[in-house]
Amino acid sequence: MIETTDKPQAVLFDLDGTLLDTAPDLGAALNQVLRDHGQAEVAEQHYTPLASHGAKGLLQLGFGEFYHANQQALRKAFLAAYQNNIAQHTRLYDGVEEVLNGLAERRIKVAIVTNKPAFLTEQLLPYFASLATIDVVVSGDTLAEAKPSPAPLLYAAEQLGVDAKQCWYVGDAERDMQAGKAADMRTALAEYGYILPAEQPEKWLADHRLKHPTELLALL
Repeated sequence: MIETTDKPQAVLFDLDGTLLDTAPDLGAALNQVLRDHGQAEVAEQHYTPLASHGAKGLLQLGFGEFYHANQQALRKAFLAAYQNNIAQHTRLYDGVEEVLNGLAERRIKVAIVTNKPAFLTEQLLPYFASLATIDVVVSGDTLAEAKPSPAPLLYAAEQLGVDAKQCWYVGDAERDMQAGKAADMRTALAEYGYILPAEQPEKWLADHRLKHPTELLALL
């Protein structure tokens, strides 16, 4: 893990599990769909680590083999349930506002690069003033490819007018580290986010590992 480095010109962030704790609302949507299908609900400690895996990961957790034969209908129901209650319990992680303010003070540009579909990203961000002012937001369907492809990260850097090598990418999933490395960006793993107990994040080769959002500022 690298401890010192030149200050970046831009920092790009994942959304779920990095800037926002969205697990409570994602889990509530999953459990609503499970109830509607007469299935047992999933406990918070089981769905939270999968929150970064999107509708597919959560629905597979809840429905098992039934999901594979009913993917389209279950996904549609899940997204509708989530969209209807998208910010009931979602919150900024403690320290995120401090980080964003610190980056602004350092004149470091900021972007969001998420695999969340744009219609959900655009509905969610206005609930959080510190995120609603971020100019460059790349969602999972903005381009033909999503993470772990580096394309969304490179596109965000282009929109910011910053060379990719002068950017950092912060995320909580293996695909985030893969995308960042492939984009030739320095990577920081948000260990406070959604990581499954069986995963081995030390093997993701992040340049930095953050146990709290504000640890990012100490690196700058």
